[in-house]
Amino acid sequence: MTKTNKNPQSHRLSKLQQRLRRKMGTAIADYGLLEEGDNVLVALSGGKDSWVMLDLLLNLSRHAPVRFTICAATVDGGFPLFDPRPIQEQCAELGVPHILLPAPIKPVLEAKPEYSPCAMCSRLRRGVLYSHMREVRLTKMALGHNLDDILETLLMNLFFEGRLSTMPLKLFSNDGTVTVIRPMGMCDEQDMLEYANLRNYPIVPSGCPLGLCSAPASKRFQIKKLINDLNTEAPDLRRCMLRAIMNVKTTHLLDKDLLKLPKEWAK
Repeated sequence: MTKTNKNPQSHRLSKLQQRLRRKMGTAIADYGLLEEGDNVLVALSGGKDSWVMLDLLLNLSRHAPVRFTICAATVDGGFPLFDPRPIQEQCAELGVPHILLPAPIKPVLEAKPEYSPCAMCSRLRRGVLYSHMREVRLTKMALGHNLDDILETLLMNLFFEGRLSTMPLKLFSNDGTVTVIRPMGMCDEQDMLEYANLRNYPIVPSGCPLGLCSAPASKRFQIKKLINDLNTEAPDLRRCMLRAIMNVKTTHLLDKDLLKLPKEWAK
């Protein structure tokens, strides 16, 4: 009797899920991103990354030895073309509690043209989510940034800001009331895009009329192109960069403040 071949798309989805879960699990374990009893607010923009993060965290919550619960929030920045209904409908289908948080981001951006609109928009959205979390007494928020986001931010800070830093996988707010986690920080963007497509999640654009983040003239677009170009010559480039930011030699940098640290910190 001839065996029936497994559906190629289903097989690809399963392999992708395994790879993404493994990398997410490594990030969670290595950086202590989840703890017993956590109630995690997923910042759900409607983009591919936040959908994949929600999907995998939901899956993990059903099988992990650490018990945690999930809810989701979406910031409506007031852009006319933004339609949150697909997000709300998908969350209802998944059984995830979801809240839409209106925020007058559009008029603020228009009133301050001298500032980077993308950076300001991100900061304002984060502030809205922080305020909501304090109001409902949540302490942990998950953001969907992937490995490409982290590496691009590293080079943007290095080239354009004069700082050697990037997005950490675990970050405490200035007042210590909110912990931000990035469980997808070791996952490749291409894998997350393919997974979101295979799962048929509704990709909801922000509705921003500027579209500066993806414009060819933007700094992030240029850095993304640089990494992709270099990756054709060095296919292990992203993993090498990840290993580098996990293997910092503080004694081999020029920050004078590092000289004031205890000697054991400089190992």
